[in-house]
Amino acid sequence: MITTIANTIRGLAADMVEKANSGHPGMPLGAADLAAVLYAEALKHDPTCPEWPDRDRFVLSAGHGSALLYSLLHLTGYPLPMEELKRFRQLNSKTPGHPEYWEVPGIETTTGPLGQGIANAVGMALAERMLAARYNRPGHEIIDHYTYVIAGDGCLMEGVSSEACSLAGDLKLGKLIVFYDDNEITIEGSTDLAFKEDVAKRFAAYGWQVLSIDGHNPEEIRKAIAEAKADRNRPSLIVARTEIGHASPLAGNPHVHGAPLGKENVAALKKNLGLPEEEFYVPTEVQAFFQEKRNEWLKCRQDWERRFEAWAAAYPDLKADWDRIMRKELPADLESALPKYEAGTSFATREIGGKVLNALAAKLPELVGGSADLAPSTKTYINGAGDVSADDFSGKNLRFGVREHGMGAILNGMALHGGFRVYGSTFFVFSDYMRPTIRLAALMKQPVIFVFTHDSFYVGEDGPTHQPIEHAEALRVIPGLHTIRPADANETAWAWLSALQRTDGPTALLLTRQNVPTLTGTNWDGFKRGGYVLREPEGNADLVIIATGSEVALALAAAEKLAAEGKKARVVSMPCREVFLAQDPDYIKRVLGTDLPRVTIEAGVGSGWYQLTGPSGLVISLDRFGASAPAGDLQKLFGFTPDAVVARIKTHFGW
Repeated sequence: MITTIANTIRGLAADMVEKANSGHPGMPLGAADLAAVLYAEALKHDPTCPEWPDRDRFVLSAGHGSALLYSLLHLTGYPLPMEELKRFRQLNSKTPGHPEYWEVPGIETTTGPLGQGIANAVGMALAERMLAARYNRPGHEIIDHYTYVIAGDGCLMEGVSSEACSLAGDLKLGKLIVFYDDNEITIEGSTDLAFKEDVAKRFAAYGWQVLSIDGHNPEEIRKAIAEAKADRNRPSLIVARTEIGHASPLAGNPHVHGAPLGKENVAALKKNLGLPEEEFYVPTEVQAFFQEKRNEWLKCRQDWERRFEAWAAAYPDLKADWDRIMRKELPADLESALPKYEAGTSFATREIGGKVLNALAAKLPELVGGSADLAPSTKTYINGAGDVSADDFSGKNLRFGVREHGMGAILNGMALHGGFRVYGSTFFVFSDYMRPTIRLAALMKQPVIFVFTHDSFYVGEDGPTHQPIEHAEALRVIPGLHTIRPADANETAWAWLSALQRTDGPTALLLTRQNVPTLTGTNWDGFKRGGYVLREPEGNADLVIIATGSEVALALAAAEKLAAEGKKARVVSMPCREVFLAQDPDYIKRVLGTDLPRVTIEAGVGSGWYQLTGPSGLVISLDRFGASAPAGDLQKLFGFTPDAVVARIKTHFGW
């Protein structure tokens, strides 16, 4: 039956790509045997309840082979009718070119950029171990599932997979099982054009169990899965030697990677497989097989639900936490946990961020995270909460090592798995190293919190390599990402609260290394709308000064100097421009006015601020790289002093 299922998958995949005249048939034809054994025999899931918390996760890291996954979801009973397979890669179909998270239930993550899927899977496997440590009790194991992956040569060439898989070995994530679809072909030709390494030895060095099989032999696949599951102390890499485009006239040819086979080759493929020429053919015996499997999967899930009910009765407090966390709800009194700071004090917002994090973590057992080897600098360690390690997954602090890209992908995987609110931190300038994962968090609407400290040229002596200049604007253009740059200690507390209240996308918190004063007039109601009036002069204002982060205090100082010269300035704090611009037009007008000259101040590139100032306004920004010097010297050099700002304003408006 496995061979019949695999050949059915091959026929469906070839037809999907041929009908669309677009797609990647080579990988589905080559990996069909792996997928058939996995879905027919190994995977614990229930298509009638795809959100079942204790289901096994499957990640198709080689996402270009999406026709393979769509065929599997259709055959096994997920809500993906044959009509959608026939609309592969078409507008508004449920079968886009690469798998998109939850476009159809059963798709666990968006996999397009190679390497991201396997790195997400590391996060899923980590979340499974951490949830088990928190909720399982003797005789009541409600969390016990595996994470499976099919990854290709390209996935394992990408650096993000190396970062994540190295950490997976260190953490001994023994319930992570990866099939390496080793077909030795990429778009340009044979992999040995640029990839001659011994992958098996590399993963063995990471601390993985490595198995080698014929990827077209169901019995070898079956035995490898059993052997992988038997080793709970090491993740497993199953090196499956396969043939790209298997059973087609183009087998082994790089041209089968990313182009339709052509009608004649599809016909030849089906003849070789013993399939009729009929398009989108599914044998009745395959339909009957999966109907019976659906009954088995349903029974397995119902058995788990009975065990879950017994656990809930034995541990009602754990059950209450579970329900709240799985609904992504926050405790009703969470805002009361926020520390408050008096005007006149002065703190670095990274320091306050750490205090706020610890205060919130005491109320939120689900809040976990770490840094890319920078916790002492980013202040993101949860005190007294313990580290997550191979020997103990009950802690709240994750040690990612110097692996920014891997950190982001693992956090995405944990968020996708469910059961945690996750954060990761590094210096802001290194957000470039993890940008693809930030983008994917936004694309998948995952509420990951990215904490970026040392947010401007005030980093000082470390110089231009460590001074973020273009980075705030680079993040703001990612759709669905909220980029928050708080002005002081209280805005920093609200930034964390705002990030946690979000369930439909990620948030980036941009925090200072240097001290900034705690300001008068900051308020939560204005903050949560993205921008608000912080200083309103008596009488009619002559201009509006808009600023973020450490430049809000600068704007207030400049406004005082202008007042001494007879010019009245309204000062607006705008911690999150994206949220502000999404407000109703009346509110925006109340904050910015309709005919007042506008000035913006931010210690970074200014391109995005012209949408607020218009062509006649003034954008005070930094559109060059920084320099190595004490922060105070750089402040003078770059013109971020009250006197310099006032001079720029007077010159620009002819005052």
